[in-house]
Amino acid sequence: MEITSPQFKQNSRRAMQDPNLQKAMGYVRTGFIERRRIAVEGLPEFDRLRDSARDIKNHTLAHLDLYLEAYETKVRGAGGEVHYAETAADARDLILGICQRTGARTVTKGKSMVSEEIELNDHLEANGIQPIETDLGEYIIQLRGEPPSHLIAPAVHLTKEQVEADFRRVHTHLPADRDLSEPTTLLAEARAILRERFLASDVGITGANFLIAETGTSVIVTNEGNGDLSQLLPKVHIVLATIEKITPTLEDVSQILRVLARSGTGQDLSVYTTFSTGPRRPGDPDGPEEYHVVILDNGRSSMLGSDFQDMLRCIRCGACMNHCPVYQEVGGHSYGSVYAGPMGAVLTPSLAGIDKAGHLPNASTFCGRCESVCPMHIPLPKMMRHWREREFERHLSPKTVRWGLGVWAFVARHPRLYRLATKLAIGTLYKFGKLKGRFRRVPFAGGWTRHRDLPAPQGKTFHELLAERKRAA
Repeated sequence: MEITSPQFKQNSRRAMQDPNLQKAMGYVRTGFIERRRIAVEGLPEFDRLRDSARDIKNHTLAHLDLYLEAYETKVRGAGGEVHYAETAADARDLILGICQRTGARTVTKGKSMVSEEIELNDHLEANGIQPIETDLGEYIIQLRGEPPSHLIAPAVHLTKEQVEADFRRVHTHLPADRDLSEPTTLLAEARAILRERFLASDVGITGANFLIAETGTSVIVTNEGNGDLSQLLPKVHIVLATIEKITPTLEDVSQILRVLARSGTGQDLSVYTTFSTGPRRPGDPDGPEEYHVVILDNGRSSMLGSDFQDMLRCIRCGACMNHCPVYQEVGGHSYGSVYAGPMGAVLTPSLAGIDKAGHLPNASTFCGRCESVCPMHIPLPKMMRHWREREFERHLSPKTVRWGLGVWAFVARHPRLYRLATKLAIGTLYKFGKLKGRFRRVPFAGGWTRHRDLPAPQGKTFHELLAERKRAA
């Protein structure tokens, strides 16, 4: 997708004025959060599992080269093939080459954020190959020509009425008077149409939640079974994954799975957790004749050993988005990237550059909810601060911001001046605001008072109150 992160503020303004989006985002504000709470409370060892999951990923990242080699050996031993792609263009060309060599005309796809990242669908279509998204949410946004707005719920930004209108617009071969008033009827219609596409598909492409070095296995986690059909029915199965999806053992994956679904959807486990190891073997009733794994870097190796390595622990559960007050208001498309919310505010600058995504780390209240619910203990606020520092150092932030921070830094380095300035400011605000207790307008604070009142100070600075408390003690 085209990166529109530099227009984050404009995107957000439009999003907050979109009644359909605000209605749809209501579920994110309530449903995801409540379901996660119930699931976590039902598992007393949840926090210990988080600690273990974090340690597993840290160990893997510290020995990533060894586990990649072990995984490749196991895949080839099972009759499959591993391809390495340094860039998005490399990955697109590798996949296109496999499709062209096998004479593919249609491709069914399981949900894959990495395929969105490398703009795979556009590349296949430009070369005469039709990609068909089979995850229901992905299928809906493909009909609309939109990118996903959420990691696990790509169409969460849409209402049922919008989906019904799209089905009637596209599925013109079906009776115009059919009843699509219930979600179940929409689901049945999509299932019937997609079943035909599964049967006609030449190549199936899936993402991977995990790649297991011990066995050469790829693991996908779904709730619809579309991933299974995408990899079992076609003659060729292509797995597209990034380097950090490597996990050492089956036991390690089993532990991480226990926190994945609970964090994302509030389930104990997703409906389908599918393990695939190589192509069809003699005697197998189904499965592909060819099995390929494309492992993408696309800037991730440069994150190793940096301030942003912890981001590579992410298992794409979406919990940080669900709990983020900014994401809840503006939705995923406002971020202008495949990856939205707090995790996108860290990952997108790493992949696209801070010059293109500098607004995203600033789209945070630093309330810390994202870090508190992350099943991998990723310190997202800390990394967003790192990106803010880099933006400031490269003079990419607005001049007014740099000037304001410069003035504050100068005053903060001179304690007497700082105390005098705060005493004068608070005293002045107290004098003019004590009557009503709040301000509707304050100079240089229009960004705040445009939307809310500013409470008036109570007349004393923090240092004065602290000194009084110490004297009283």
